[in-house]
Amino acid sequence: MHPTFGLLLFLATVLAMEGFAYVMHRWVMHGPGWFLHASHHVSRNGHWELNDLYAVIFAIPSIVLLLGGVQLGWWPGCAWIGAGIAAYGAIYFGFHDVIVHRRLPHRYVARSRYMKRIVQAHRLHHAVETKHGTVSFGFLWAPPPERLKVELNRRARAGMRRPRATQSD
Repeated sequence: MHPTFGLLLFLATVLAMEGFAYVMHRWVMHGPGWFLHASHHVSRNGHWELNDLYAVIFAIPSIVLLLGGVQLGWWPGCAWIGAGIAAYGAIYFGFHDVIVHRRLPHRYVARSRYMKRIVQAHRLHHAVETKHGTVSFGFLWAPPPERLKVELNRRARAGMRRPRATQSD
């Protein structure tokens, strides 16, 4: 396979993964997979939460495609696709776990309009503790925060967290 085609396949996979992640987050994690994802919408105690099992589950296709494409003689495009899935996972980890949820210490502060938008959209997603009523399911693309706030208000703020000052009541 020509490396240019492989690189295009890799980039297309990274982009397609955002759509896949949206679908999985919206209709699986906030659907039948809520039993794992619910741990991500409450305060975490310790370093791990049940939701982290999704990283393992979503890594399996990447590992299988890389192994098949590199070692088992499958179509070479499998390796490029597996690498694209892995790259999306690394981008997701950096954005979601490091920047937004600060699971690793850092001093990064979002300054660009793009980063501010996706960080705020993700925080608005987490303003809702329940399976239903959430907004913004993407990870690398998000609607404008103003639109998300309007949608939360339209839903009568169903399932939203109480302000921290009143949580101890």
